[in-house]
Amino acid sequence: QVQLVESGGGLVQAGGSLRLSCAASGSTFSINTMGWDRQAPGKQRDWFADISSDGMTKYADSVKGRFTISRDNAKNTVYLQMNSLKPEDTADYYCKFLGYDASYNTWRAYWGQGTQVTVSS
Repeated sequence: QVQLVESGGGLVQAGGSLRLSCAASGSTFSINTMGWDRQAPGKQRDWFADISSDGMTKYADSVKGRFTISRDNAKNTVYLQMNSLKPEDTADYYCKFLGYDASYNTWRAYWGQGTQVTVSS
């Protein structure tokens, strides 16, 4: 079992910045990917950024150039720096942990409780 706790959400004006953090604890895995999903009101939950345990990053087109994901492996913590925020970024943001279970040759997925980000125009 992996527990994830997000923090840093809030209300910000368009063009502003926020920094989200997510700390993982419990039965973490050496080989893993941490990232973020988000769900806007009335919309489906979509992935938009992740970073592997060796530092490889991926971003959805909607956030490229504005958001930066990073991690501290020693702390099992992932960060999301969000700049140039737009009203369409308003959503619940969920931290995600994907760990490789070598014993069963499978990946296990966990999500945090979510943190709200609201961007006003």
